[in-house]
Amino acid sequence: MSMDLKGKKIVLGLSGGVACYKAAELCRALTKEGASVQVVMTDAATHFIGPVTMQALSGRTVYTDQWDGRIPNNMAHIDLTRDADAILIAPCSADFLFKLAHGATDDLLSTLCLARPHQVPLLVAPAMNVEMWEKPATQRNVAQLREDGVCIFGPAAGSQACGETGMGRMLEPHELLEELVASFQPKVLAGKRVLITAGPTYEAIDPVRGITNLSSGKMGYAVARAAREAGAEVTLVSGPTALDTPHGVRRIDVQSARQMLDAVMAGIQGQHIFIGVAAVADWRVENASEQKIKKDGSGTPQLQFAQNPDILATVAGTTSLSGWPYCVGFAAESENLIEYGAAKREKKGIPLLVGNIGHHTFGQDENAIVLFDDSGHTVLPQAGKLQLARQLVSEIAKRLEQRSLLT
Repeated sequence: MSMDLKGKKIVLGLSGGVACYKAAELCRALTKEGASVQVVMTDAATHFIGPVTMQALSGRTVYTDQWDGRIPNNMAHIDLTRDADAILIAPCSADFLFKLAHGATDDLLSTLCLARPHQVPLLVAPAMNVEMWEKPATQRNVAQLREDGVCIFGPAAGSQACGETGMGRMLEPHELLEELVASFQPKVLAGKRVLITAGPTYEAIDPVRGITNLSSGKMGYAVARAAREAGAEVTLVSGPTALDTPHGVRRIDVQSARQMLDAVMAGIQGQHIFIGVAAVADWRVENASEQKIKKDGSGTPQLQFAQNPDILATVAGTTSLSGWPYCVGFAAESENLIEYGAAKREKKGIPLLVGNIGHHTFGQDENAIVLFDDSGHTVLPQAGKLQLARQLVSEIAKRLEQRSLLT
């Protein structure tokens, strides 16, 4: 557990909807991430899940009534938000969207939202039937809330409790957790488009066998999440992994190095940043069999190898005219990292290269990396891969800002 929300005070508001069952899991996830969670429920929400359940999960008294006498000054709508870091309404019903958009205050939760200090962000996760979501009235309310600076998380498309299918599902608890964590991250890449490669590549020997490597994709996926948290529009070109796509990231799946190159070059135009994290196979089997190679006593198969394209160098070669994208490479070495990393950056012709000791990091949750640029090298010590990814994104943003000042 990363404890990304350690010390944060979150007001979790529940309005009426069957998605209240997801709020229970969300509340538990928030507390596991170190947040202090204060639950406030509308009367309608209590028809879907009991306050006792939410009290047990949050470890705090649940408030439902704006006239609750347990707060000495009888001003729950004031006291509950004054030290909050964020207010998250999940689920947020169509009716509650209307209340927020029009400043209605007929219960504790709606009054609390209107009375919140200006520095406390309001975040809402809509949840409703597809027909309700698509109605012009709902879309007007959503547009008004966005104009007012309210963050809208979702909704998603899919099957609904009513039996219909379409937009209106509340995001899953882990997605809302990612969105909330992201809301606290500096938006140092706001407005930027980033293309990232991740994971291993797989080069076929025959239809059931192939050559690959030990890359899990964890570092690349962490970089994709960190870039998205920083406000970027992120496309992730991924080799075979068992990882879930970071929320809000567009993912393109490939297998071989040539497929990865094709996907990258098809999407590279208009990108501001390219980060090549994938462990791309240097070689492929040139004489791969179309049928499974049988062990029939005829001897050992003779494999012929051909060199794969250099994806990073190919992308770097496209920057000569426009200067975009800003290229960042990754290099995994087994020895002499400082020497080899510096030489590889020069050879690739890129402004920034990230080096690590490959056999120490493949498949692990932590890493230690070295940044190589024109001024030398900088060590980022051992840490979780997401933490390192956020540091890397910050370093990239600083270099982009410096470059813009020089041009």
